[in-house]
Amino acid sequence: MTDDSIEQPGDDAIPTPDERAAMPRGVAVIADFVTRLPNAPGVYRMMDDQGEVLYVGKARNLKKRVSNYARIGGQSNRIIRMIQATVTMEFVTTRTEAEALLLEANLIKRLRPRFNVLLRDDKSFPYILITGDHEAPAMVKHRGARKRKGAYFGPFASAGAVNHTINALQKAFLIRNCSDSYYANRSRPCLLHQIKRCAAPCTGEISMEGYAELVREAKAFLSGKSQIVKADLANAMETASNALDFETAAIYRDRLAGLSHVQQQQGINPQTVEEADVFAVHQDGGQTCIQVFFFRTGQNWGNRAYYPKADKSLEPDAVLEPFLTQFYDDKPCPRLVLLSHDIPERALLAEAFSQRAGHRIEVAVPRRGEKKALVDHAVTNAREALGRRLAETSSQARLLEGVAQVFGLEHPPRRIEVYDNSHIMGTNAVGGMIVAGPDGFAKNQYRKFNIRSEDITPGDDYGMMREVLQRRFARLLKEHAGGRPDLPVEGEAAGAQEPELAGADEAGTDAADTAADMPPWPDLVFIDGGLGQLNAVRETLDEMGLSGVRLVGIAKGPDRDAGREKFFQEGRASFMLPERDPVLYFVQRLRDEAHRFAIGTHRARRKKDISANPLDEVGGIGPSRKRALLRHFGTAKAVSKAGIDDLTAVEGISRAIAQVIYDHFHE
Repeated sequence: MTDDSIEQPGDDAIPTPDERAAMPRGVAVIADFVTRLPNAPGVYRMMDDQGEVLYVGKARNLKKRVSNYARIGGQSNRIIRMIQATVTMEFVTTRTEAEALLLEANLIKRLRPRFNVLLRDDKSFPYILITGDHEAPAMVKHRGARKRKGAYFGPFASAGAVNHTINALQKAFLIRNCSDSYYANRSRPCLLHQIKRCAAPCTGEISMEGYAELVREAKAFLSGKSQIVKADLANAMETASNALDFETAAIYRDRLAGLSHVQQQQGINPQTVEEADVFAVHQDGGQTCIQVFFFRTGQNWGNRAYYPKADKSLEPDAVLEPFLTQFYDDKPCPRLVLLSHDIPERALLAEAFSQRAGHRIEVAVPRRGEKKALVDHAVTNAREALGRRLAETSSQARLLEGVAQVFGLEHPPRRIEVYDNSHIMGTNAVGGMIVAGPDGFAKNQYRKFNIRSEDITPGDDYGMMREVLQRRFARLLKEHAGGRPDLPVEGEAAGAQEPELAGADEAGTDAADTAADMPPWPDLVFIDGGLGQLNAVRETLDEMGLSGVRLVGIAKGPDRDAGREKFFQEGRASFMLPERDPVLYFVQRLRDEAHRFAIGTHRARRKKDISANPLDEVGGIGPSRKRALLRHFGTAKAVSKAGIDDLTAVEGISRAIAQVIYDHFHE
């Protein structure tokens, strides 16, 4: 985001060619670009000598904004370091500043520049989907890309919140949640109809017109019109009661009770806020926590804590503003966004969000009333979440110091990798890599490896581990050769080439350079296995010229007892740790996590193979023809034994296609 603390100079502040020649490299480069920039809104990118984007910013006036960087005086240490590293820039002009703001957020999320505030959580949110590709829409949980036709409602903070809401909505609106194939094969109502959670359109217990009305009411309720829906149901119940139709009145009564349960199942349910997201910021210990609460249909749909990557010197509002643009880059924005801190470009943010949504969106900082109470509650949660994180980080730091001491490292490891294999008699063999660091498990760094070498004997654990390590470190050499553990640290070499500018001291260190960042190369590698596994891995890495990787083998103790593990490390005899040693517990957690990840990956692959249909491998056979064949013959095995004349008897199967199918199974 734009640093508005920097004075906006006029055109007369642009240096002359002679002045640019006497400037440091980065300043001169920027000053040269300024001479050719338009007085128009847009987005700029600052790049280093490796082509990496250092910073992405937006501007109401590109010429004036970029000219701020054409001088060193008065800049913060962070900005000085960014200017110093800049060797080129790229620009995109936009029609409006709001468009520039949206484009900036998109580029930051995609390019992840190290001098920007970064949203570090890449988990997708779950939604409720009311499908639109079936005559009787279903209400299901959805996560991921919105490829299926239908209406999406959310986001929810967790899958549990979605499940609870769907269960309650079933009582209120009686909408099915079964799969389309299950629906198509029903001959009588299922148990959900018996317990009054589904109207059973599958067997005609309700007309399609009546079911469509239930779907309409559910969409209205989830769209924020809960009070209107409840009023309509109450009127219908009263009308039925006055007409002495007590059975129908009881149905409406039960549905109203279901709606009340939906709105009471969460902890805090506002009376005057139908739809809003609440953002609260708290800073402590050089870290920032942003707590987000989601309110829809007058109920709390959960909350989530974020810890964006940002420079320690940035104030809460300077972190919150870019966080908001990145947060809503790939998700819908509610009509009301409540903030704990005011931000400089709040009006522009509201304009950009409204432009994207197609309707008015308000971004507000409440000062009193129920909205202020919601924000205060979010602030309390942000403070408590950050306190827990700082305590966990401190504990993790002590454990990593212990690991360094036990395994002879020069400094606490910033990246630990643990490898394990999983298979059944050599089938569906997979390798798993998990990663841990100062912030605990880094699950976005986990990797799985499908063992694909045909030279490996089934069940050869040594061969599998060789393949996994060879593929992993070959990729590291290709993508991050400069960070090899047996070479000088890249940052030190870079620092020696260029003189440090005045004022660029440690206080200005960017968050990307702190010890909490995850480097690509591991400081320590654990192998689940004994001396044989360790030697196999060492031979593989030696062949690749990687002698500086620290390896440790973990062998299970007698009778596979936890706490009696034996450790193998190069240059020392095998050893064990005391049973109550915190480092031993920490390593056990790492190994168990690697084991869990490898087994889970193996099971997923095995399940996929088991569920595979032989017809999937036949060219020219799509879903429709496959269904027709299975409906006619019953099983894929029967299809494989059928003759050409039998195959052509199936609707949609021509003689040419029948020949293809026959040839596939009779090579």
